Amino acid sequence: MKKIVTLISIALICLTAKAQEVDKGLKGAWFATSQFGYQQTKTADVKNTSLSVLPIVGTFVTPSVAVGAGFGYMNIKSDSNKGTAAKTDLIVIQPLARKYWNVAGSLYFFGQLAAPIITGKEKQSDLKITQFGLSLSGGFDYFVTKNFSVEFSYDLANFTSTTLDPKIGEKTTVTNFGLAHVANVEPLYNGTLGGSSPNLTSPLSFGFKFIF
Repeated sequence: MKKIVTLISIALICLTAKAQEVDKGLKGAWFATSQFGYQQTKTADVKNTSLSVLPIVGTFVTPSVAVGAGFGYMNIKSDSNKGTAAKTDLIVIQPLARKYWNVAGSLYFFGQLAAPIITGKEKQSDLKITQFGLSLSGGFDYFVTKNFSVEFSYDLANFTSTTLDPKIGEKTTVTNFGLAHVANVEPLYNGTLGGSSPNLTSPLSFGFKFIF
């Protein structure tokens, strides 16, 4: 029993030491990560898919606060037995700021505020899409080593303003605010985007972070 207690104590001391090492060494450090998001819904024979890939680079301005920016890609697609009904390719630019709190050992919780800018076009209808927004998310970051971590994040709230500019007809601006995940505005898109709103955040995303 004493040996077990001793081993547990040593493990806790090592985890605490590693967490302290991470804390002290973060200020001024740079990081690179890539977030992946995926969402799929299916109604009858219609399948709507949303995929996002967002590489991010940033730096820690304090031991627990980081700022950075992401530049990535998002694809929204609607498929049915008749083929592809809609396919939208979007470019994403996202400045962000994060605040970290140590939970235990090498595990950290972070809050993130981001301002995504999304622009692109739906190929079948030639519909132009531009979106500006604010996104609040939370997540957990586990430092496997002081230079490598695994992170999971969950969307908490979003505010977006989306402009839809069709090839024929008037522009439409859609303003949305949602908790947990932005409300679907399918009626306003008339299925042009495959029943999905062009929002950067999926309910859950994950990524790997390198610190140098």
